[in-house]
Amino acid sequence: MDGEARAFLSRVLEPGDEVGGRWLRERGAVEVARRLRDGGPQLAGVTDRRWAGLLARAREAGTRRDLDAVREAGMRFVSPGSAEWPRQLDDLGDGRPLGLWVRGLPNLRMWALRSVAVVGARACTEYGAHVAATLAAGLAERGWVVVSGGAFGVDGAAHRGALGAGGATVAVLASGVDRPYPPGHTELFARIAEQGLVIGELPPGEHPTAGRFIVRNRVIAALTRGTVVVEAAHRSGSLSTARSALRLGRHVMGVPGPVTSGLSAGVHELLRGEAVLVTGAAEVVEVVGEMGELAPVGKGPVLPRDLLEPAARQVLAALPGRGAATVAEIARGARTTPDDAVARLYELRSLGYVERHGDGWKLTRQAVISVRDRRSRRGPSGFGRPGEA
Repeated sequence: MDGEARAFLSRVLEPGDEVGGRWLRERGAVEVARRLRDGGPQLAGVTDRRWAGLLARAREAGTRRDLDAVREAGMRFVSPGSAEWPRQLDDLGDGRPLGLWVRGLPNLRMWALRSVAVVGARACTEYGAHVAATLAAGLAERGWVVVSGGAFGVDGAAHRGALGAGGATVAVLASGVDRPYPPGHTELFARIAEQGLVIGELPPGEHPTAGRFIVRNRVIAALTRGTVVVEAAHRSGSLSTARSALRLGRHVMGVPGPVTSGLSAGVHELLRGEAVLVTGAAEVVEVVGEMGELAPVGKGPVLPRDLLEPAARQVLAALPGRGAATVAEIARGARTTPDDAVARLYELRSLGYVERHGDGWKLTRQAVISVRDRRSRRGPSGFGRPGEA
């Protein structure tokens, strides 16, 4: 009920509406949705005119139609409190998303645990596009998920760099996930949805506006451990992502450019403040890997194997006990597709089971030890010692 109410409200309230967020915190999504759908008593914090506008939007909302449409298209709606919800988004307080419409197979919460945002100018230079693609590829090769906004320029280069390295990437849109924007990136979004995730706050069919782009950036900042700005002029929208990240206590990094380039002026201003200068993926990982409770797990998997989803266990079982295997080899062993194998490998990476080495994947030392310990408690047949359940 709560998820359906939130899906309905995503048609009525604009993303980042903190007044609406306060209503949900104080009264719950079901009650707020009922008030708006049935034209109940006006809630506090809005004018009569604004309330009338919300009621009009509520009359036009078709929640069941939306949910049926996304299911038929292989999409889903993820709401706060569900198993797939990334809890770091709760740091946005009353401005957190009502929920997220998701297109793609991987588990959003698992992928977000090891993610970095790479953002920058739409009208970037060749230097900016090269740096973004190289940086994203390097992060992907180290087992990190690259998050960006899907725009032309730096965003697109970052997504392509991660995909080109056989890695994981997430596009956060300011439109409905069924209406990718910009249209020129339709093929790119389709590829991201096959190998990664395309997500957004707006319901199916919604188009972006200038304000929605800016509000969307807070999601990119909150979802990830840190934000890297590659190129940005003084008034670049990507700087709003960096400012949101700073407010949320996330790491902010910048890649320097020529001092004569106006497209690097905004980045240089960040670097004069609280941002950290980085020049490559290794330096980014060095920064985000120090982030408190979200730091990389060093004591082994956080979940017993038996609690993994069957598909993840199948991929894990396909990895060799020694050495690395390619995605194609793992996919064959797990009897699945390479894209599905990549999705599961990045989930397993976030849980400490596997690590990436170049083009291959291998079990972590902790995972190998856990397998040996498990086997040592069982007899040669693998069914356990006498008297053991």
